[in-house]
Amino acid sequence: MNQQTRLFLLFAWLMVAVLLWMEWGKEQAAKLAPPPVTPAAQVVPQVVPGALPAAAPANAATTAAPTAANAATPANAQASAAPASVQVETDVLRVQLDGGSFRQVDLLQYPKTLGGNDPVRLFSADNADYYMAQSGWNGQGGSQAPNHTGFVVDGGATQFKLAAGAKTLDVPFTWTGANGVAIHRNVRFTRGSYAVDVRDSVTNGGGTPWQGYIYRQLVRVPPTLQTGMMHPESYSFVGATWSDGKHYERRPFKDYMDGGSVDQTIQGGWLAMPQHHFLSVWIPEADQQAKFSLSQNGPADSIAAMGPGFTVQAGQTVTTNARLWVGPKDVKALEALGVPGLDRVIDYSRWDWLAYLGTGLFWLLSKIHALFGNWGWSIIGLVFLLKLALFPLSNAQYKSTAQMRRVQPRMKALQERYGDDKQKLQMAMMELYKTEKINPIGGCLPIIPQTIIFMTLYWVLSESVELRHAPWMGWIHDLTARDPYFVLPILNAAIMFFTQHLTPPAPGMDPTQQKMMKAMPVIFGVILAFLPAGLVLYQVANGALGLIQQTYMLRKYADKPSPGTHEAKKK
Repeated sequence: MNQQTRLFLLFAWLMVAVLLWMEWGKEQAAKLAPPPVTPAAQVVPQVVPGALPAAAPANAATTAAPTAANAATPANAQASAAPASVQVETDVLRVQLDGGSFRQVDLLQYPKTLGGNDPVRLFSADNADYYMAQSGWNGQGGSQAPNHTGFVVDGGATQFKLAAGAKTLDVPFTWTGANGVAIHRNVRFTRGSYAVDVRDSVTNGGGTPWQGYIYRQLVRVPPTLQTGMMHPESYSFVGATWSDGKHYERRPFKDYMDGGSVDQTIQGGWLAMPQHHFLSVWIPEADQQAKFSLSQNGPADSIAAMGPGFTVQAGQTVTTNARLWVGPKDVKALEALGVPGLDRVIDYSRWDWLAYLGTGLFWLLSKIHALFGNWGWSIIGLVFLLKLALFPLSNAQYKSTAQMRRVQPRMKALQERYGDDKQKLQMAMMELYKTEKINPIGGCLPIIPQTIIFMTLYWVLSESVELRHAPWMGWIHDLTARDPYFVLPILNAAIMFFTQHLTPPAPGMDPTQQKMMKAMPVIFGVILAFLPAGLVLYQVANGALGLIQQTYMLRKYADKPSPGTHEAKKK
């Protein structure tokens, strides 16, 4: 088998290996995922972090996070009746809220299915889909405090709707203790935003100091995902992620507690539970500390930020704020929050260097989209730019291919001349490469970057909610779904066939190798048939441009026969 054929096979098998590795990872995740919780199964208990035995700071102006040394394990279960909830509706959210828990959230701008009317439901109180954001207080030193079930709405209203022309909508809640302490919570919704501001004010109207700390958590029963190549959502990371603004950590649901409960004190930072295209994120204040912990309670997994803690003197008031993002993985909107490291929550890869590459590729793709206004044409534009960037490497590859094709008669003559003497044949071929100024490894250079870009683009195109239900043209109505009529996979197979036809044949290739080479376009066509149309569009555009470039190089370097061709034949 000659060098160019080996390169083609190497690239092909690398691509197949990447796709098969992705599919294997999905199947393993499905096997390890917990079984679904049906309505008849155990009711999910409400999760309340445990009390802290140590005293909070000595004055109201100072706050601190619970530490690993003095904090009890979070997620002590406390079953209690849910308080009456209120309904809140803005232009982008429909929320069922009881003061301490976001019990149900519908994303009004994101239909569940293409052309459907039902919105995506991110939070739910149903047992099978249990998923909530919660926030409450724990008292210390005998102080009373409300957990996330203890707040009542001010005024008794049950319906809140963002008024026409209004920018914000405030929903007030209050808890009043027997000791004269009152906690006022204001939940503010903003027009066009998926970020909800939650502000707590603790006023001590009693005669003795009050001690306590706030907690904020996300609680979810791990979802059961459909697996297989026709369900790209099963490739996305589902679990808990968190960051201190510099370091990014994550824990999938399938092995949620394998690495322990974390118990990490962080100032600011964020904690999140992402899924395909959507996520929820608690963002505490940047200057306040909290102890981040993971826990399990029955079928539910949770991640909590416990703290800061306060000591509120008689007659004093302290406040603490946090933001809850409950919505899409919208890059621009998340960047607008100004939270260090939050861009990492869009999980292009578990490896940082690939994630940074994915971030760069999406940035470039979004800039192209600003010009074209269509994500499909933007993908094709991205291919052009990547081809330009990789031109020196790909040019070396196609030049090597053309030169190898030009000297094929001489190589065949050398093989006939030396027969089974591999050593002499190898020396003669190296002399031929030197005489013709052919770099035998020139075709190797583009293989690695092309494979890395393909793998990274898979995550970018799969994760980007901006491409969700985004059309290209004609029959492609959703670039994140498979091509419904398999037109693009067939085009890709045809391009591979013609590219293979232009690749120099290997003299003496055995029948098995010939069949394997001929089957490659079909193998890729079948695999790509079930991948997102946007990724297949990238492959088609990349392959088509490569075919054009290779055809040009063949004409440029193969118009005239090699000067030594006839002499080699005579010998």
